[in-house]
Amino acid sequence: MILLPVLLPAAAAVVAFFIRAHQPRRLLLAATAAAHTVVTAWMWADPGQFPALGDWLALDGLGRLFLGITSLLFLAVSVYAVGFLRRESHSESSSPAADPEEGFLFTNIPEALFTACLLGFLAAMTLVTVSVHFGLVWVAIEATTLVSAPLIYYHRHHRSLEAAWKYILLCSVGIAVALLGTYFVAAAVPRGGGGVSSLTFERLLARAGQLDPRWLKAGFLLLVVGYGTKMGLAPLHAWLPDAHSEAPSVVSALLSGALLNCAFLAILRVVSVLSAAGLGEFSRQTLLVFGLASMAVAAGLIIGQGDYKRMLAYSSVEHMGILAVGIGLGGTGDWGALFHAVNHSLVKAALFLLAGNLLAVYGTKKIPEVSGALRRVPVTGVLWIAGFFAILGAPPFGAFSSELAILRAAIGSGSWLVVVLYSVLLAAVFAGMIGVLVRMAQGTPGSVQATVPAESVAAPAKRVAAAAERIAIPAERAPGAEPLLALLSPIGLLAASLALGLFVPDFLGRTLQQAMRLLGA
Repeated sequence: MILLPVLLPAAAAVVAFFIRAHQPRRLLLAATAAAHTVVTAWMWADPGQFPALGDWLALDGLGRLFLGITSLLFLAVSVYAVGFLRRESHSESSSPAADPEEGFLFTNIPEALFTACLLGFLAAMTLVTVSVHFGLVWVAIEATTLVSAPLIYYHRHHRSLEAAWKYILLCSVGIAVALLGTYFVAAAVPRGGGGVSSLTFERLLARAGQLDPRWLKAGFLLLVVGYGTKMGLAPLHAWLPDAHSEAPSVVSALLSGALLNCAFLAILRVVSVLSAAGLGEFSRQTLLVFGLASMAVAAGLIIGQGDYKRMLAYSSVEHMGILAVGIGLGGTGDWGALFHAVNHSLVKAALFLLAGNLLAVYGTKKIPEVSGALRRVPVTGVLWIAGFFAILGAPPFGAFSSELAILRAAIGSGSWLVVVLYSVLLAAVFAGMIGVLVRMAQGTPGSVQATVPAESVAAPAKRVAAAAERIAIPAERAPGAEPLLALLSPIGLLAASLALGLFVPDFLGRTLQQAMRLLGA
């Protein structure tokens, strides 16, 4: 039964690839997402119905938490994706689209391949959450890289190719380092420790006192570097801004809201082993350094940023740093970090979907060229403002509670340098992003390009005049109109973040407590 949430999207991916008609394929995408959410809810409600599969798959508090986040986000993205794919179908090989930034023509990858990769991406991320063996976790995270690369290359032009290539190259280097770290952890197991099964988290925790601390420390450092690359921790984050900026917004939402969590989960697994082995202080101090460094790098890059999708990507680097700081502090910081992972995923996914709405109307990712969003697209504009305040940790959104919990952990531990750095960096990011928000939301709406499929907006006429007759520009709606499918998911995600700021449901609170116990809190 525990294989069900993995096999369901995997099988749907195969079927989607061979379906030729667009509408049945889109319905399959949404139906699979809904079914996956139902199965996930079942796993939360009655985990006893999903027993472990040997030494490889099992469902614990940590896995259940991140499985819930992944499934919920994918459901929201699939609703948005139905409308997105309907519009983007005009930009396949028969009808090239014009790039809004440089004016050249390009075609998207086939929708069948894109949908299959989306579903395969869900299957791979689900496998990460239910894997309890170091080797299988490594395989699953590598699978997320391979199946998501075509998603980043959806718009087949040179910038998306560069972003996909950088993503594959850097994440592959990172995963290779993580593999070496896995070997080092295996070397820490005493001889006769059980062979392959010795790398399960349960057995490592049970025999933590017998592990060689030197190999374990070395393995941890390599695993943090390797999985930290996929998580987006600075200075290992170089792939992240390009991938998030050039991928379609539906993909960016999953990359930031779900994929980064998969790498974070892998690191948490290792932290739990080191804590049980008496090396908790070493592992947490290491993460604290990476966390503060990530927040500092992100703050410097957010201030003065001219591309709003890249700004959101750097914001993800900042928030991965916040997660690392919380785990580095321990205690209340563990609760804050885990709760913040939930809040960040909800809000950042909503913001990337809203960024797709803005890009569809304004035809640019350049911040100076977007103004008057509240007048041009009023619902998106209001949600954009709410999302910015939510991601900046303003009350009453959930991120306020989680960031405050981490700050309280720093104060409680007497780490005054961390208190100062953490507070100053949060304030710097707030100052950098709030100015962007005011410029984009207020003012007189600028000139709007003719609306073309979703995020592909016609370039200046003189640059594509020769091919004007070959470009299909649908007139489905007037510029600035806001389709319902483009608003439902952001509204739902932001409403969930708001609700978490007001109260934490019992089922979520219990799962957070179970996850904290695995971390040794």
